[in-house]
Amino acid sequence: MSGRFRRGAIVLAVALGFGTLVAAPAEADPGVVDHAVPTTGCGLAAPAPGATTVAHLTSGGVDREYRLHVPAGYRAAREYPLVLSYHGHGRTALYQEQLSGFSDADVISVYPQGVTGTDGESAWTGAPYSAPVDDVRFTSDLLTSLQHQLCVDPARIYAAGKSNGGGFVGVLACRMAGRIAAFAPVSGAFYPQGGACEPSRKVALVDFHGTADTTIPYGGNPAKGLPSIPDWLAAWASRDHCFPRPVSFSPVRGVVTQRWPGCSLVHYRVEGAGHVWPSTRPNNDSATPTVIDATPVILDFFKAHRLAGV
Repeated sequence: MSGRFRRGAIVLAVALGFGTLVAAPAEADPGVVDHAVPTTGCGLAAPAPGATTVAHLTSGGVDREYRLHVPAGYRAAREYPLVLSYHGHGRTALYQEQLSGFSDADVISVYPQGVTGTDGESAWTGAPYSAPVDDVRFTSDLLTSLQHQLCVDPARIYAAGKSNGGGFVGVLACRMAGRIAAFAPVSGAFYPQGGACEPSRKVALVDFHGTADTTIPYGGNPAKGLPSIPDWLAAWASRDHCFPRPVSFSPVRGVVTQRWPGCSLVHYRVEGAGHVWPSTRPNNDSATPTVIDATPVILDFFKAHRLAGV
């Protein structure tokens, strides 16, 4: 197993206290599958193990593109975790692959490409500038297709994303919690256009946000309908029936971690960080490193969660 999947000296607190999750069988919307689906792709040859390939899928009558990375040591008889990673507004799947680095882990990693929105930039459902396409349906169709091609563990499917992609991960947490085991928004843009949030089960979610983010301010932006990050987290704590007040501690200087007892909700407040995917090394978002590396923290959080009864 990849070292990045095992890494994260500061992530012990993330894994503590989280039990097994229960998937609900009901579908929230026609065409969107919100429950675990059996995988039929085990035993089939995978495309280019160890490399990233570009593939296409028709969803809702629209040709959609995504990048797919299969681990170098892929074995067709072994079920693998699958991580979806969504890029930010105006970015690309390639940018997100380089930024998040999930391709270095022992997981099947998938980087969907957003459709050009109303402002001429790529975007995801849930933002005021997104295209009139159903990205939740696309995600559902993409997972079904991948489970026909590859040996995916249906209990270990996860979603992460940055900025508008992080906001879309929040939408998926509301609408596909019965199929996706855990969620990780980073610098998320949680616009009200994401719609009502009625997940089919309690959600496992780890969130990252910098206090100096001027693009999606930590304190929110009422003019754009963006909630403050504490208010957004409080809504999830209420929705998941957590204890109302989190336990706060600092795993490293400059980071405050909050964990809500009674559920699987964790937040990393990165003091002084901007609109970035936190990394201890320079990355595509910033030449200035932060004091925490989000990717191994996310992978360890994902590793600690799976759908029950699958």
